[in-house]
Order: sequence, then structure tokens, then C-alpha cells
Amino acid sequence: MLLFLKFLLAHILGDFVLQSNKWVKDKEEKKIKSSKLYLHISIHALLLLILLEFKLNTYWLGLLVIVSIHFIIDLLKLYFQNDKTKRNWFFIDQLLHIIVLLLTTSIYQSLHIDFAKIFTQQNLLLIVALFLVTNVSGVIIKVFITQWSPETKINNDDSLAKAGRYIGILERLFVFIFILTNHWEAIGFLLAAKSVFRFGDLTSSKDRKLTEYILIGTLLSFGFAIIIGILYSYILNTI
Repeated sequence: MLLFLKFLLAHILGDFVLQSNKWVKDKEEKKIKSSKLYLHISIHALLLLILLEFKLNTYWLGLLVIVSIHFIIDLLKLYFQNDKTKRNWFFIDQLLHIIVLLLTTSIYQSLHIDFAKIFTQQNLLLIVALFLVTNVSGVIIKVFITQWSPETKINNDDSLAKAGRYIGILERLFVFIFILTNHWEAIGFLLAAKSVFRFGDLTSSKDRKLTEYILIGTLLSFGFAIIIGILYSYILNTI
């Protein structure tokens, strides 16, 4: 585990801390001809050497594997990504890097995953609760309030794409966490904060239906999160 954490720390420092936006743009424009690409890879190699305490006799193969494959993955991303797929390629790139770090760690240490400890009753209950709070609640709320969806909301919508969905997911997650940590006052603060940001929508709109639509959606969202949080806490204490 310690070895993997060293590999991971080197990756985080090299990819996120010590890489500027100018370097990223230079790599995207010049690709394999970019000097910043080779500088980026060199920094990764140096970080690995430092964290591995320069023990090349022991870790030379792991260092070679991580650095060379990191270069190949970055190069593939630069040539295959475009403006529409850049976000997807970012996550693919990071996932591939983590997989390489795990596989390289297995060269020196056996990686044994005990699924029995992962899929415990408590963990499965938490996973179910999280899906209920995020996806399931969102779908139920959408189905329930679409019968009142005001035309002004559809015809004059300047909001970000899917912003309402993600806001709802985040607010329900926050409420769920506040209940688990027994900070009920934070739920009131969150509701007040959302009301302040929504105040412009509620006051500037002449459509009373839009105001009621927003209020119903907000109250349902908070209500589902509170109910699921209470049920989860109760069931967790009984098992």
C-alpha cells in the first residue's frame, strides 16, 4: 500500500500540481513536438525517483513502466481528443494512469482485494442509500412535478445544461451527510442559501406557476434526502 501511495503522490504532483495550463495548451497544439510534453514526463520521472529514494536497483523496472506508459497514454489523448470529447478523455486518461500504477505496484507487492470486507451489509446499505438520494430521488421528483412544468420555464430557459439535475443531486447529498453527522442546523442553512440564490427567479418572474414549481421541486428534494437519511440511520443502528 505504501508503494502505491508513493506512485500516486508522484502522479498527483506531476499531473495536477506541477503542470500549468500553458503547458497543457502547448501540448494540445504541438502534440509530440511539444517540449512541455517531455518536460512533463521528466518531472514525473524525477518525482518517482525522489519518492522511491533513488533506489534504482530495486525499482528501475517499475519506474520504466510508469514513465513510458504515461507518455504513451498522454500522447494518445492528445491525438484522439477534440473539443467535444476532451472531458471524456480526461477521465479516461486518469483512469488508465491509476490502473498502470496499480499493476506496477503488483510487480513488487501482491495486491489482494478482500471483496468480503468490501461488500458488507453496512457498505451495501450505504451504496443503496446513496443511489436513492441521487438518481432514484431525481427521477421520482422529475416524474412527479412534470405535470406542473410551466411553459415559461421551457421557452425562456437560459440555465446551464442539466444544471438543475446536478444541483439537486448535490443538495440531497449534502442533506444526507448532514443527517449522518447529526448537523441538522446545516440543513436549514443550506435551504436558506438556496432560497437566496433562487430569490431572483421567484421575484422577477411574473408567472406564479414558475414560483410554485421551483418551491415544490426544492421541498421534494430536501424531503426525500431527509427521509432517506433518517431511514438509513435507523436501519444502520438496527443491524
